[in-house]
Amino acid sequence: MNKKTLRYYYWLLIEFIKKNLKILLLSFFLSFILIIGAISFSPYIDSLLFTKRNVIGTLGNYDFNSLPQEITSKISNGLVFINEKGEIIPALASSWEVSKDGKEYRFHLKSNLLWSNGKKFTAKEVSYNFKDVQSRSLDDQTIYFKLAKPLPIFPTYLNKPLLKNPLLGVAGIYKVDVFKVRYGSIKELSLSPNKEGLPHLRYKFYDSESQLINAYKKGEIKEFTSTKKSVVDIFSQWKNSEITKSVDYTRLLTFFFNLNSPILKEKEIREAVNSAVDRSNFKELGEPAISSISPASWAYDTKVKNPLFDPAGSEKIIKKSLTATESAELNFYTYYDYFSVAEVIAESLRKIGLKVNLKLITFEKPSDFDLFLAFWNVPTDPDQYFFWHSTQTQGNIGNYKNVKIDKLLEDGRSTLSLRERKKFYQEFQKVLADDPPAIFLYFPYVYTIGRN
Repeated sequence: MNKKTLRYYYWLLIEFIKKNLKILLLSFFLSFILIIGAISFSPYIDSLLFTKRNVIGTLGNYDFNSLPQEITSKISNGLVFINEKGEIIPALASSWEVSKDGKEYRFHLKSNLLWSNGKKFTAKEVSYNFKDVQSRSLDDQTIYFKLAKPLPIFPTYLNKPLLKNPLLGVAGIYKVDVFKVRYGSIKELSLSPNKEGLPHLRYKFYDSESQLINAYKKGEIKEFTSTKKSVVDIFSQWKNSEITKSVDYTRLLTFFFNLNSPILKEKEIREAVNSAVDRSNFKELGEPAISSISPASWAYDTKVKNPLFDPAGSEKIIKKSLTATESAELNFYTYYDYFSVAEVIAESLRKIGLKVNLKLITFEKPSDFDLFLAFWNVPTDPDQYFFWHSTQTQGNIGNYKNVKIDKLLEDGRSTLSLRERKKFYQEFQKVLADDPPAIFLYFPYVYTIGRN
């Protein structure tokens, strides 16, 4: 391009600016105001034009039958609801009767109940699969249960949300709009509220913790939870993130004894092991536990004694109680996620004179363990018959046998009176502390990391 052409376009531009200067300035000014306004009022514009949605990241593989109750309780209800006081509140059921012998129950459904797809919900669709319990619908509104033997607390087991594939619920505060499945596992779940003022929810499921963390970093999710302080520390300095801490009272890290072990069947040895473990080592991991019943329960006993940390006393007991022939190595099993805790415990036991062989497992509980560290899901109701009664071969993994415990567990489920049940379960906690089947370590801290 030559100089004459350049001069021509230059003077042409100057003349255009002179002629349209007012319009150009006004346009610039208005554009500037609009940009500032859009930035200032974008939260309000977003709330008006776009649906409020919270995208939550969740770790784990789930199918239609194994979703966490945190999610299923939003989608549906059970026949009853158990409140924080332990009271049984009608949910999908309006009322129920029990026969004189305590073996038969009739539950009557509320009228006009609908599945989330609009179809009528009837008694024949009530599906609870209990061992030794027969059930059938008497009509559209009545479901009948027959038990093999009386169980006064049976209604407490009917609080599980009822679902029908694919993820249809009844009278939930949310309904499932969209779900994505890959190789049988749910990868994404979108819920819309049935009540005004609630946000839309979208759950995204990840196979590994690293995937979950990267999803938050990339903005794929707005919120996720973790029990690991190391994960929390990654985001503690992020200005756009807020971290809240809570306690998960539904899970309890427990150090189980196998009472079939020649060494651990002795109460004095188990007490020595209990006194050798310094719980302060785990104070950043969770709230210390002194009972198998959580502090959130109406049956919790605050007077149960705290185990003393006395390694010197433990060492004396071990030296006094064990002969050379009883000094065999104890097989101590745990999972990778709790290995650091297990190492601390193992070292404590070695210091008091016990030989401990720490082993990692991947999936199933080992059959030949002496010591076993794992989380177990604490039932909402204080009835722990399945875990500690001597007749329970599946749940009672440590083969615990205590006549007093058996009787207290039987009495605790023999009445619906909360006052009477509380007496039984508080005594149960005292006896369990005196003759420990396990060491109850802590209820884990849960950190919720979310964008402001």
